[in-house]
Amino acid sequence: MAGDQHKEKGRVFTRRSLLMAGGQAALMSALAGRLYYLQVIHSDEYSVMADENRMNLQLLPPLRGRIVDRFGVEIASNRHNYRVVLIPEQTKSVTATLDALEQYVPAEAIDRERILKDVKRKRSFVPIPVVDNLSWEQFARINVNAPDLPGIQVDVGSTRDYPYGNLFAHIVGYVGAVSERDLQNQEYDPLLELPEFRIGKSGIEKYYDRTLRGKAGLSRVEANAYGRIIRELNRQEGIPGNDAVLTIDKQLQEFAVRRMGEESAAAVVIDIHTGDVLSMVSVPSFDPNAFASGISSADWKQLVEDPKRPLGNKAIGGQYPPGSTFKMIVALAALESGVINAGHKVFCAGHTQLGSHRFHCWKRGGHGKLDLENAISQSCDIYFYDIARKVGVDKIAEMAHRFGLGEELNIDMLGERDGLIPTKAWKQAVQGVAWQLGETYNTGIGQGYVLATPLQLAVMTARLANGGKKVSPRLVRSINGETLEGAVLPRPEPELDNLDLGISQKSLQHVLNGMYKVVNGPRGSARAAKIRVEGWEMAGKTGTAQVRRITRKERIEGVRKSDEKPWEERDHALFVGYAPFDDPRYAVSVIVEHGGSGSGAAAPIARDLLQETLRLDPLRRPSYDIAIRRPAGGEGA
Repeated sequence: MAGDQHKEKGRVFTRRSLLMAGGQAALMSALAGRLYYLQVIHSDEYSVMADENRMNLQLLPPLRGRIVDRFGVEIASNRHNYRVVLIPEQTKSVTATLDALEQYVPAEAIDRERILKDVKRKRSFVPIPVVDNLSWEQFARINVNAPDLPGIQVDVGSTRDYPYGNLFAHIVGYVGAVSERDLQNQEYDPLLELPEFRIGKSGIEKYYDRTLRGKAGLSRVEANAYGRIIRELNRQEGIPGNDAVLTIDKQLQEFAVRRMGEESAAAVVIDIHTGDVLSMVSVPSFDPNAFASGISSADWKQLVEDPKRPLGNKAIGGQYPPGSTFKMIVALAALESGVINAGHKVFCAGHTQLGSHRFHCWKRGGHGKLDLENAISQSCDIYFYDIARKVGVDKIAEMAHRFGLGEELNIDMLGERDGLIPTKAWKQAVQGVAWQLGETYNTGIGQGYVLATPLQLAVMTARLANGGKKVSPRLVRSINGETLEGAVLPRPEPELDNLDLGISQKSLQHVLNGMYKVVNGPRGSARAAKIRVEGWEMAGKTGTAQVRRITRKERIEGVRKSDEKPWEERDHALFVGYAPFDDPRYAVSVIVEHGGSGSGAAAPIARDLLQETLRLDPLRRPSYDIAIRRPAGGEGA
């Protein structure tokens, strides 16, 4: 009996041993299979994952493309940025190191509060930026004295440089750090995440930012579990951004800025056949280098609070009543609609009556009887009140739009304003009231609701001077050597009765004759500003735009002279013109804010700009066979 029990226990133990051995065998098989799966079948995948834990890819910012003038002069480029960084783990006292650094760097250049915050926030081996844009002398002194500056390391990076400072500030613009708004508004680019990366904030820098930016490079580094970089394994440099060639002439731009001096003003010089903008000036200006390196709050406040608005580009964003520079548009509208001919005469007694309201001419005693050409040359307001009434505001508006007024011209910049050319429908829609005849009178002399930018006035003048060709302005000739599509318009065809704008040469000739007499006639409003070089004669039109209405009391007691008024109450001074008259090539517009009078403040500047433009390029002017010639006879011939 006992033997049987012992045998039964032996069998149970054997079964259990076999079951346990089978279970262990199954577990070992599963483990072996899993190890085979991981080490053989997926070995490559896990090898990559392991490498990714210790290998990091870092983006390398590319060099930004250059911006050059029409002759290749660099006006925006890149320069070395000598800078200092601090590695906290390499110094016993960050404060002591910064104290020692002040022997070589001005104390105000070191933002201690920001540095100490970064030291607490980041790992001790992560470099902390201390100061940028060191001079070569400072950089060299810090290098020589490096043993006395524990934790300090010098580095050489790249930063945007504007070698001519404020000369091209409004055209080229500037670069700045990427903001949260930039990240939200722009198409995603990993470069934007780099702390020191800069993007275009205004001007050409902003408009062509993507093409100037270039493509990022890559650096593959080995790092430990704490993120410390051990070594760089390989590096692929970024692709530099494309270069942009502008239409601007650096020499002419320099002359224009110097000529306009301390005024609050704007000027545009344009090639009437290609639309190339040779000079675009808005003064006063600012130094874009201050923005590229980080402008101080004090400097920013000074720029923002300046009444002459140095940050604004007056050439494309300033909207002004064009005053009498608008009279050529009114004249063409009247001629082309057939309500008058060039022989139409009006008697100017110095004022005209409309109901109970009296509209005055700028010349208190009046001009007497004038025809169209002499009304333009002497800028008679009464004449243009009369023809504006005859033709009506809507036809004036239609002609204005043909010449580029009241609409954006789509130049290569952001911030362009479209001005305003009023119509009856516009007033009804915006103000909910009907148009009044007195408003047509004001429109006839470029006042009232009419607004234009200096760029628009330059384009208007170019289209007048080139025989009615719809030329459009451009600032960029080529990107990376490739001419922009449609940038250069075809050569004008000779002696066409109707050019692109649909203006008859006969009507246009009368207007241009009047503009010639403005400068060269014995009674012209800008006769003191004529170009006295034979073959370079200028034609143009003065304009004086009121910024406040002259009261009846002032009319009776006598209007104060411009220099007796506060600066902000003085009239704006304008002039538009082109040269040479016999072979038109360049057009100009000038506005001097609160300059007093177009003939006294704006016309001399315009003359000097056109004369300098011709001086810089006197022999390379192609001959364009446009049927516009000097007046055959009469006053000013």
